[in-house]
Parts: sequence; structure tokens; C-alpha cells
Amino acid sequence: QVQLVESGGGLVQPGGSVRLSCAASGFTFSTYAMSWYRQTPGEERELVALINSAEGTTYAGSVKGRFTISRDNAKNTVYLQMNSLKPEDTAVYYCRAYYFVTRNDYWGQGTQVTVSS
Repeated sequence: QVQLVESGGGLVQPGGSVRLSCAASGFTFSTYAMSWYRQTPGEERELVALINSAEGTTYAGSVKGRFTISRDNAKNTVYLQMNSLKPEDTAVYYCRAYYFVTRNDYWGQGTQVTVSS
């Protein structure tokens, strides 16, 4: 059974930091591209950051230089370190696992991040 379980969200002040984690199980984690998306009410879900199986990374322009995605294949976990947070970073953050060969596509349940004073 595939599971992606996000954790680490919560309320943080502007300028603060938070680290999200996504623990994966039920598939061969190291072969999957892992990514973080975010969504606010009434908006489309948008890609925040991606790390592929070779640990190449891609970031949305709005978070480049502030967010860092990483993965630990030994722990089947992907992380999103979020620094210098802004109110506009407030969203539900989702973890995604995608394998291009089979097009297997898995999503977590999401974790809320609220940036507010």
C-alpha cells in the first residue's frame, strides 16, 4: 500500500523557517521523482520544488533561493526546507511521487503552512 505522509506544517512568523517532511512507503522511493506542490483556496495547485532520482532539483521562481528540497533514500523521505517565509507562502503543501516509466503518480494528504504575525 502506497503512502505519502507529510508533516512539519504549522503557523510561522514572516521571516521564519520551517521544514516539511514526507515519509514514503509502498514503492521504490529511490527511483521516483519527488516534488512539493502547494495550493491556496480557489487557485490551481502549483509546483514548488522537485528532486529527481539523480538528485537534480528544480524550483519555482517565487521560492528560488529561499526553499531547498532534499531527499534521504535510506529513510524514504523527502524534505522541504523553507526559509525567509512570506505571507504569500501560506498554502497547503502536498508531496508527490512520480515515476515516468510507469507513470505511477502518488500524492500525500497535504499539510497546512500559515505564515502570519
